[in-house]
Amino acid sequence: MALRYLGKDPASDGGQSPTVWEDGDTYVVQGWRIDDPTTLAQIGDIPAHETLIRIPKRLMPVFPEVSGGHGAAEAG
Repeated sequence: MALRYLGKDPASDGGQSPTVWEDGDTYVVQGWRIDDPTTLAQIGDIPAHETLIRIPKRLMPVFPEVSGGHGAAEAG
């Protein structure tokens, strides 16, 4: 299924920001990779094919469940 752009962090620096897309039943999220050992130690084992990312809470309105069925890209 094709990705549908939902929104980008409005406070991003030069467009290099966390971004959210959806592809039907899942979200695809671009964010900041977590590589801080203290944070990773709290999580435990991460499978080699997975990673952890951070996104700011201010990006939550782009999720349709939060924005009344529309991502910020549509609601704008």
